Amino acid sequence: MGNKDIALMAHLMRRAGFGASYDELEARAAKGYEATVEELVDPDANGVPEYDELTLARYFPDMEVPSAPAMGTANFMYHLYTTPRPLVEKMTLFWHMVFATGNSKVDNPPEMLQQIQMFRDHGMGNYKELLVRLSKDPSMIFWLDNNENHKQAPNENWGRELLELFSMGQGNYTEDDVKMAARAFTGWTILPKIPRTPYQRHHWKFIYKAEDHDHSEKTFLGHTGRFNGEDIIDIVVEQPATANFMARHLYNFFVADEVQVPSWLDVPPKDPEAVEAIAKVFVESEFDIKTTLRFILNSDFFKDESVWFAKVKNPAEVVAGTIRLVGDFQEPRPGVLPMGLEGTYQGQDLINPPSVEGWHTGREWIDTGSLVRRVNFVADSFSNADMPGIKSIINRLGASETLSPEEVVDGCLELLGAVQINDETREQLLTHVRASGDLSRGSTEEETQAFGKRVTEVLQLIAATREYQFG
Repeated sequence: MGNKDIALMAHLMRRAGFGASYDELEARAAKGYEATVEELVDPDANGVPEYDELTLARYFPDMEVPSAPAMGTANFMYHLYTTPRPLVEKMTLFWHMVFATGNSKVDNPPEMLQQIQMFRDHGMGNYKELLVRLSKDPSMIFWLDNNENHKQAPNENWGRELLELFSMGQGNYTEDDVKMAARAFTGWTILPKIPRTPYQRHHWKFIYKAEDHDHSEKTFLGHTGRFNGEDIIDIVVEQPATANFMARHLYNFFVADEVQVPSWLDVPPKDPEAVEAIAKVFVESEFDIKTTLRFILNSDFFKDESVWFAKVKNPAEVVAGTIRLVGDFQEPRPGVLPMGLEGTYQGQDLINPPSVEGWHTGREWIDTGSLVRRVNFVADSFSNADMPGIKSIINRLGASETLSPEEVVDGCLELLGAVQINDETREQLLTHVRASGDLSRGSTEEETQAFGKRVTEVLQLIAATREYQFG
């Protein structure tokens, strides 16, 4: 098994998860690429356990039912770096970024986590069914004011964003279509609940009020009838624009960075043939997300080396990927709250996107402040030689009696997930290592510690490279 197998597996695990240690990459490469894809796409059929939610309730009860937004953010992040089902959690993050809902308005962290759990439970299922669930999700209803959408006074916020951001994209519907969609979703609202005191908040519940629904005839996207919300979704998902729009979202998230969503009407896809192929599978599978993901991950355009390290990691990927690589939080321990907020400091406040449009991705994740924070976080994590993942890297390198600077740099790049850097960057790393000569683990404790320190220094320098910050 050559390094190409490991490199391809590392690419898969970065995109379909949050990276992996070298031990895991070797084990998965031995199992085979397609078998690994199948395990990621269908964990139930492959005996992969779900995350034990009782762990949260037992060790972090304030995070399980958070009273503060920061604890809700920490809850979501904790799932990202501890889940045994990385693609399920990656798709949960994907839907959160597409169906962006913010606690800044909802002001109810437990309810936000209910939505996240809905993405976790159904985000690998059927897209049409997911849209129906989203339409009935209390956080989304409140976020886009559908609780204010009445038969005698329609509110267009939900109807507009359903078409513009959640399905078809701009330019594929009219203002009259927005009005008809809004009227079809009248009466889809939230059941009044028991006040929050003295027993804290009870969860919101969806309710359909037939007496507040507009039962009149509507014309929507060329179809006429006495439509309700489900009818609107049935029509929407059959539009070619919807398959193309969602295919481009999936390409942007899993394959290569696209321009921001508002520009999609004017700027063609980076790889039109790939987006078209994804859309075709999406439609032929009757909008089955699992089937579409299986196609993407096994496709030639996904495996092509030109797209490796062609995406800027979002902050959640930086944090979760680093934690998983160094082997931290393998058992519950204090520190989940500051770790949960690390992504916020890097520019991605989970459960609180800046608007219904979500976060701008790609190179817009990087500015002078966020870049320094990203680099410092990873470098600090790599500096701890006692972390299981870092200790494993040191031990693997230390198996050789003496290492040249070239062997140290190339070894560290390989063990961090077959990271590929350009010649100029590699030469700069070599210049640093050559200044102190060859590396030898030695036999005394002092020599071993010195060896480990030099290795972690190289790891920290790699963390600062452009290639490592891309994924």
